[in-house]
Amino acid sequence: MFTIILYVLAAVLLLLSFLKDKKKTKMALMKAWKSFENILPQFLSILIIIGIMLAVLSPNTISRLIGQQSGWIGMVIAAIVGSVTLIPGFVAFPLAAALLKSGAGFMQIAVFISALMMVGIVTLPLEIKYFGKKAAILRNSLAFMFSFVIAIVIGVVLG
Repeated sequence: MFTIILYVLAAVLLLLSFLKDKKKTKMALMKAWKSFENILPQFLSILIIIGIMLAVLSPNTISRLIGQQSGWIGMVIAAIVGSVTLIPGFVAFPLAAALLKSGAGFMQIAVFISALMMVGIVTLPLEIKYFGKKAAILRNSLAFMFSFVIAIVIGVVLG
């Protein structure tokens, strides 16, 4: 119901904007469309990867690897995968929802998303170039450890 209210509100506000200034509203809609076109290829490729992954990995396999019963081993697996994966945030959260529906545990998904957003193994060489080796490794190490802290907090709150 909340989603419907948001859509109706957006439509009403768009209509008010159009009535106030047609030219600016059309320009804003064109910019929004261009942004959508720029994001779409990345989004579709990630959705295809998620679809293939969910088709290949059964819910039982996902549950066994990163489910609630997998414990610390599942959390370490999720953290490592999150650390070496380079996925934008707008794709990471739908992926997390799909994994949760397929049997992943809350703590495992929390550590996966946290490591995904904060740790950058793929981007480490670039980070070393700009910030120096010591700072880059320290930041990534602390972020990796902090992702487990976040997962534990999520486990306490939702457990």
